[in-house]
Amino acid sequence: MTNARIASLAVGAAVAGVLSLTPWSPRATSELHVAHAAEPARASLQDIAVKYVTVAAGTKARYRVRERLLGRELDNDAVGETSAITGTIALDKSGAVVRGASSFDVTLAGLTSDETRRDNYVRTRLLVTDSFPTTRLAVTGVRGLPSPLPTSGRVQFQLLGDLTIKGVTRPSTWNVTANVAGDQLTGTAATLFTFAEYQLTQPRVRVVLSVNDTIRLEYDFAMKKQAP
Repeated sequence: MTNARIASLAVGAAVAGVLSLTPWSPRATSELHVAHAAEPARASLQDIAVKYVTVAAGTKARYRVRERLLGRELDNDAVGETSAITGTIALDKSGAVVRGASSFDVTLAGLTSDETRRDNYVRTRLLVTDSFPTTRLAVTGVRGLPSPLPTSGRVQFQLLGDLTIKGVTRPSTWNVTANVAGDQLTGTAATLFTFAEYQLTQPRVRVVLSVNDTIRLEYDFAMKKQAP
C-alpha cells in the first residue's frame, strides 16, 4: 500500500472513537440543539433508577468511509475498529437520561485496521493520541425509548449525545436497535457526519479518485444492568 493511499484511508479513522443514519444537514443540527436544550440536565446520582454498564465481550466500535481508488472500477470501504470501550447509560424513574452519569469512552490506542502502517499514521499524525488519548460521547437524551424497558424483546430508539473527536465537540444522533434479555442489553448503534463538522480535511491525493464526504460510525454494544 502506498503512503498516499494510507494517508487517504487513515483520515476516516480519525472519527473512530465511537459510537442517525440520516445524513447531516444544517436543519438537523439545529433540531439537535433544540432537543438537548429542551431536556433539563439530570446529573444527581440519587435520580438513577436503572443503570447499564458495558461488558467487554461483544463490544466494538468502527468507522466506514466510502472511496474510489485509482485503477479500481468499484468503490470500497475503509474500515477500522476497536473494542477498547467503556460506557454507562443511567436512566431516572421516568426513563430520561441522567446526564453526567451517562457516557461512552474509547481508548484510541486500541484502534486497528488491516494495515499496520495506516494505524501508526492515524495514532501519531491524525488523532495525536499522546495529546488526545480518548474520544467521548456524553449522552444527553433519548427519543422513543419505552419506559419502563421490557424484560425481553427488541426495541428501537434514538440516542442523543455530544460527541468529542480530537478536541472538537458537536451534538450527534444515533439510531439504536437493541435486544433486551433480562439484565442483558445488546445491539447496534450508528451515526453519520461530514468531515467538515469535526474540522477534518477530506483527502485530495492523486491515487484516490473520490472520497465520500460522509463518515459512518457503528457501535456493537453489550451491556449489563447494575444496581444504581
